Amino acid sequence: MAARRIATGIDIGTHQTKVVVVEQVEVGGSYVPKIIGTGISETQGLRHGYVVDAADATNSVRIAKEQAEQSSGVPIKKAFLAIGGISLDEVRGHGETVISRADQEVTELDIEKARSMAFEAAKPNFINRTVLHEIPLESVLDGTKTMGEPLGLKGARLQIEYLFITCLSQHAEALAAVLEAADIEVIDQMASPLAGSYVTLTKDQKIKGCVLANIGAETVSIVVYDEGMPISVKVFPSGSTNITDDLALGFKISLEDAERIKLGRLGGAMYPRKKVDEIITIRFKNLFELIDKHLRAIGQRSSLPAGIIISGGGSGQGNISEIAKGALNLPARVAEIKISPDMKVRDATWAVAYGLALWGLTGDTDGSLPQKSFTLEDISNSLRGFMKQFMP
Repeated sequence: MAARRIATGIDIGTHQTKVVVVEQVEVGGSYVPKIIGTGISETQGLRHGYVVDAADATNSVRIAKEQAEQSSGVPIKKAFLAIGGISLDEVRGHGETVISRADQEVTELDIEKARSMAFEAAKPNFINRTVLHEIPLESVLDGTKTMGEPLGLKGARLQIEYLFITCLSQHAEALAAVLEAADIEVIDQMASPLAGSYVTLTKDQKIKGCVLANIGAETVSIVVYDEGMPISVKVFPSGSTNITDDLALGFKISLEDAERIKLGRLGGAMYPRKKVDEIITIRFKNLFELIDKHLRAIGQRSSLPAGIIISGGGSGQGNISEIAKGALNLPARVAEIKISPDMKVRDATWAVAYGLALWGLTGDTDGSLPQKSFTLEDISNSLRGFMKQFMP
């Protein structure tokens, strides 16, 4: 009897900790991912993605882990971990080499030489930081951009531009220590924005160019795609809790009441909807201005035909799509996970944990980008049973 292929993804967000267990199963002669267990808990001990109380954070993981174990029927001993928070950053490095073979065919050795040179060029930016991903953005052979990997092509000089996604080593180590304290071994780590994009964005959106913005409790993380590749990852220290703060100040009320207003659970003449919407709009405009500034800085301000896709816990607040469209002058929509042609769920807050689990099933744990081994239809089908628990 063949061993079961099971992978677990864990997303320790500032607001919630989520665990997703996925198994690769055979259906009609092909392999598809199936969610067999989930767990969720309120996160304690984190601030802006940083661990500020390891014991509290560990307890949050234990609660979510136990739920996932009960629902899946399998013990969770190992997992893939999301790395988010404001310590995520990026740096680019350029490497080049003369082709070594006499027949001028590009080999793995040539690509590795270019990568090593790019890494050395970027190395001064790696002090106290861990490199999570090395992504080749562009390859140029004898002055001509190659379409895809240059391996096997012929030329005299190879140049490759790399994107290195990093985080503070202390941050990654603290999150890993939390899982270890909860008796979970960390197999590998992945930047949260990439994990979320794995199951939220379509191939067409990535190729045409888009930005995925995840609005969390205390941070907004973005990943920018162009020609199918992630070309930028950025995290901003502002999130949906700032809206709560703004409402508390605007109406001079407690944070608890402000949160209820934000969620639509408190209203009336004392809290006119017009003023509530104005406060929410101002905060979101500020957030999208940060994204706009970053897009300008990387030269992608007006070259993203697929626009901005908004996910995360804060994506359901106000008329966020219209606000984003006006602030960025781009097409905008809230992320959706399609379950079937006649039913949709507008909650992609599980995307990071699920994306991590799928990454684990691919077996690609060398720090590079995950290669899709499942179609979007496969992923949608696996979500059907899982998402039913959120349906009214």
